[in-house]
Amino acid sequence: MKTAVSVPDAVFERAEKLARRMRKSRSKFYSDALLEYVARHDPATVTAALDALYEGEDSRPDPFVRESARRVLRSTDW
Repeated sequence: MKTAVSVPDAVFERAEKLARRMRKSRSKFYSDALLEYVARHDPATVTAALDALYEGEDSRPDPFVRESARRVLRSTDW
């Protein structure tokens, strides 16, 4: 799909310079940039990435922390 957008001159120049350094066409550069932006800011994508990250993690409390909390709560006046 073709689209037209306006960007400040300074941003455009920096993007052009980086695209040349990366040896990417302008279209590929902007497409990759938009994909990365959406991936970083779309709540569903962020949640899915965090879910995948923590999927194999042990979420049980650390025994030391659990025992410390128990002792503190036992000695606290309610």
